[in-house]
Amino acid sequence: MQDILSIVEKVTPDIMDTLRRRYQILRNVYLLGPIGRRVLADKMDITERVLRTEVDALKRQGLIKTSKVGMQLTVSGESVYHDLDQIMGQLLGMREKENQLATYFKIEHCVIVSGNVEEQPKVQDELGRATMDSLKVLLPEGMNIIAVMGGTTMAEVANHMDGSLSYHRKLLFVPARGGLGESVEIQANAVSAQMAKRTGGKNRVLYVPEQVSEETYKPLLKEPEIKKTLDLVEQANCVLYSIGDATHMAKRRGMSKEVLALIKNKAAVGEAFGEFYNQNGEVVYKIPRIGMQSKDLTRIPSVIAVAGGNSKAKAIEAHMKNVPSQTWLITDEGAANQILRGITL
Repeated sequence: MQDILSIVEKVTPDIMDTLRRRYQILRNVYLLGPIGRRVLADKMDITERVLRTEVDALKRQGLIKTSKVGMQLTVSGESVYHDLDQIMGQLLGMREKENQLATYFKIEHCVIVSGNVEEQPKVQDELGRATMDSLKVLLPEGMNIIAVMGGTTMAEVANHMDGSLSYHRKLLFVPARGGLGESVEIQANAVSAQMAKRTGGKNRVLYVPEQVSEETYKPLLKEPEIKKTLDLVEQANCVLYSIGDATHMAKRRGMSKEVLALIKNKAAVGEAFGEFYNQNGEVVYKIPRIGMQSKDLTRIPSVIAVAGGNSKAKAIEAHMKNVPSQTWLITDEGAANQILRGITL
């Protein structure tokens, strides 16, 4: 595809300029819509006259609709945008960035979606879509046990799953960890149940707190239902999880002032699997937990980490220093560009 696009660009560069411009319009309207013409022209740094000409062409093709609140993509427009995004990813160098990050992190694959989730909330949809596409590639036909972590990102990923993932597959979703000291709807149990519901799969629950004393931990492991779920977690052939900013995660979990001070003094930048780590990827604080540990990732065939936003760049970079080679990272341009600025391959 890249070779074809390069040939077309050499023969008819004007066509490629128009394609790029219209792609950028579709992309911005998708991410920011409904949006007014003046605001979009300023964002794209083009005149309203040029924008009007292109928008009129896209309207005639049934890709954009306008109203008093601004421009939005039609159903057909969204479909065309997603197809075009794959092509333009190659033309605009996105695939090269993905390869650069995968090489830098020494992992199997990296997927970068357009935009920055912290500036354009709709990018969260794209992270969910990319996760679904990745699962379709990675999960074999037949039985699959998917261990799922909690968190806001995973909850959003769950909302974008559908029954197509169950085609020729039997899916069992299990919570990888016990409950956190946070909202019930973003705990691993709830996320796992939502994924099962949306895909037509099955689900197991793990109704135990993840932070418990050793005295409480041992008898809990002997409970038949808890043991069954933990055994399934150990049999998982795929794990889905996100990477968090250290300070944000510590506050969200209601940790004590002493722990918050420790995390700050130890210069923790990120968190995953209850481990807070510094920029070198060294664990500086760990929460005692029931369920999957980061060390368990080495035995799982498919490992998918999902995290986006430029503020998570340091957390992602630090965590990826310790992941197994079969890991797939799904991120956005906000995080990817921030990481790539600081590396030389």
